[in-house]
Amino acid sequence: MQRINYQHLFYFWNVAREESITRACEKLHLAQPTVSGQLAVFEQSIGTKLFYKNGRKMLLTDTGRIVFHYADEIFSLGQELTNTLNGRPSGQALRLIVGVADALPKMVVYRLIEPAFRLSEPVQILCYQDKAERLLTEVSLQTIDLVLSDAPLTPTGGAKTFNHLLGQCTVSVFGTAQLAGVYRPNFPRSLTGAPILLPTANTALRRSLDQWFDVESIIPNIQGEIEDSALLKTFGSRGVGLFVAPSTVEAEIEFQYGVEVVGRINAVHERFYAITVRRKMKHPAVTAILDNAHEKLFL
Repeated sequence: MQRINYQHLFYFWNVAREESITRACEKLHLAQPTVSGQLAVFEQSIGTKLFYKNGRKMLLTDTGRIVFHYADEIFSLGQELTNTLNGRPSGQALRLIVGVADALPKMVVYRLIEPAFRLSEPVQILCYQDKAERLLTEVSLQTIDLVLSDAPLTPTGGAKTFNHLLGQCTVSVFGTAQLAGVYRPNFPRSLTGAPILLPTANTALRRSLDQWFDVESIIPNIQGEIEDSALLKTFGSRGVGLFVAPSTVEAEIEFQYGVEVVGRINAVHERFYAITVRRKMKHPAVTAILDNAHEKLFL
């Protein structure tokens, strides 16, 4: 493929957004054979399929998603150029697409992302939550600018992907006032037999907690295993069991969920990573997030 035909790319971009050739043709005021034919030529020039059919929908293949991500940036910049040449401010906010691993505490996620809103230029944040493994695939495909995770990307994720350790903090055990009154004395020995809610086994925090329980010969009464951190805290706030969360947001957790700190586990740390591709390192919002975490959040 020597040169991209931007008219073909424009047709592709519209079909991808509409998930339908018919709807794209209606929007473009073009006949369906015209768009279908040009789309076929575009796929042939690239050398691979960009769409697959799912019922009546035209969905993107992995390569199609990569092409769409670039096309989205190209035509957004084109609109901005047109507005500038016409003497109008673009009014378009800088867009940052963030993937958040569902095991991460949402209060920490907010603290990590918040500096992006303080940039001199307006920023639009698109946040998606999913399992870390799926998000890491997306960042490798360059459809996500940044992934926030509790674990680094393994080497199988691709050579163009980079891990940035934002910081780490110890964890605290929380519970309702009633549970805190019972299990605060003689902590952490009191955790043996104590009702507790834990993250699922696929999270880094759970693995660290299991190791600590084993070393300390503590056998808690596991009431539930919950992957989503916010849901886990909600159950804990209703007295189902104690739960563990980062010490750096103790005050916020006590205020929002009406719970108390039972004790702190200084031997267990929760780590936070930002995962990017090299091309995205110059994104001003990504730079702000990384700099703030290194300089202020995890001192």
